[in-house]
Amino acid sequence: MNAHTPGLATRPGPLRIDIEAKSYPAVAGRAAHPVLRNVSLEVEPRSFLVVTGPSGCGKSTLLNIVAGLDRDYAGLVRFGTPSPRLAFIFQSPRLLPWRTVEENVALALPEHDRRLAGIPELLARVGLAGAETAFPERLSLGMQRRAAIARAFVVEPDILLMDEPFVSLDDPTADALRALVLDLWRRTSATVLFVTHDRTEAVRLATRVVRLRPLTGAGETSIISSTPVDLTDEERADPAAVANVRAQVFGAP
Repeated sequence: MNAHTPGLATRPGPLRIDIEAKSYPAVAGRAAHPVLRNVSLEVEPRSFLVVTGPSGCGKSTLLNIVAGLDRDYAGLVRFGTPSPRLAFIFQSPRLLPWRTVEENVALALPEHDRRLAGIPELLARVGLAGAETAFPERLSLGMQRRAAIARAFVVEPDILLMDEPFVSLDDPTADALRALVLDLWRRTSATVLFVTHDRTEAVRLATRVVRLRPLTGAGETSIISSTPVDLTDEERADPAAVANVRAQVFGAP
């Protein structure tokens, strides 16, 4: 049994995630596969929480549960604001190839919504000025991901979920997009849950890093640490400062 419901408070409160158990059912003669066990998080409003862990440990499953895309689990997800607006940025940009950049961003909004008027300004802010009428196939992967970022922020989300959105990008492009996301996040009231296996990326972005690790011999994942990250903007751009905090959060390489 699970519950997935908005909170009742009129003032924003923390997002509470309590997953007692999540398993994938038996398929084609294989036994059921346990994934998450006793994963409890309290995510403060406007924080940038990064979840890390080895591949296959359930990080994406956690995001899907928060998004309401996966309801087959035992536990509770409770939002700190009524009827929160959620946005999800996936590993793939997921742009419709037959629609332009501007049309792809507009798809996130209802017809005649006031926020439609702000799309040109938002596209300029994410570095896509002049590409409004381009189709996705004409864009680089980095530009496609900028469009996906714009599509997420145009809804003015209360909760923004990000599932390794910068994977497979070259370092300069990924760095530019990380800076872009931080800039857009600071301009909003969004609470971010960001999944990555990149430890340096985790420290550069997070206000808190949560580490997941499979339980030995159990086939399940639980939280092994939750560490605040208190870096200034200048320190987040300083490799030495990031490396120092990385060592504190994850231990020596």
